[in-house]
Amino acid sequence: MESRVAHGAAPLHDAVSKVPEVTLAFWIMKIAATTLGETGGDSVTMTLNWGYLAGTALFVWLLIVLIAAQIFARRFHPLLYWATVVASTTFGTTMADFADRSLGIGYTGGSALLFICLLVVLGAWYWSEGTLSVDTVSTPRVETYYWAAITFSQTLGTALGDWMADTGLGYEGGAFVFAAALVLVCSLYFWTGVSRVLLFWLAFILTRPLGATLGDFLDKPVSDGGLAWSRPLASAALAAFMIVCLLVLPQRAGRHPRAA
Repeated sequence: MESRVAHGAAPLHDAVSKVPEVTLAFWIMKIAATTLGETGGDSVTMTLNWGYLAGTALFVWLLIVLIAAQIFARRFHPLLYWATVVASTTFGTTMADFADRSLGIGYTGGSALLFICLLVVLGAWYWSEGTLSVDTVSTPRVETYYWAAITFSQTLGTALGDWMADTGLGYEGGAFVFAAALVLVCSLYFWTGVSRVLLFWLAFILTRPLGATLGDFLDKPVSDGGLAWSRPLASAALAAFMIVCLLVLPQRAGRHPRAA
């Protein structure tokens, strides 16, 4: 810092990002959003019988519009941000189902394909910016990388959840595996020096299949251990829960230092 000032460099200040601080409130909203994405996507493709291709086409356009609005916004808008996350999750649900089932490549093939896509996006982001930290999401270019990574991570999380259930563990067994993995990530966060950026993306991916399992629990028959809610009813309840969270839980934009 002293050398920068000595050479006439501009002082640093806190620049406001258009994504929220990663706090406990963030993860509560994230799990609720992923659960809503599961029930909402299935409501369109299954309950309304649109099919995976039509559902994917519908949600990709909604996602593009919301991402554009998020990028062009001048400041952090909690409602807009979480609406975009829900749209990415809903698109991820229909896209993963389309890749796994309609394309005939199976859960393993779909998961592998989506994992490669996520690595390509993260690699391009790192090559361009030198970091994958969400604390630096404050320019249109970085926001584009961020939302592409978010979308692929949501889609990959859906495919992983389906793949785990298809191995014979079922949704309950898969939920236990992903919950255990999240506990491990939390332990690494609190008691080790493992990269916070790596742990963030691991947690972001793992919360997606957890949300999918919760969505299945809401709409599965009672005989299968579920609550037997209709998918539209479950989606409405989750949307109401998220609105209450937006009103009650702190929603602050993240801050990071940059040159003035």
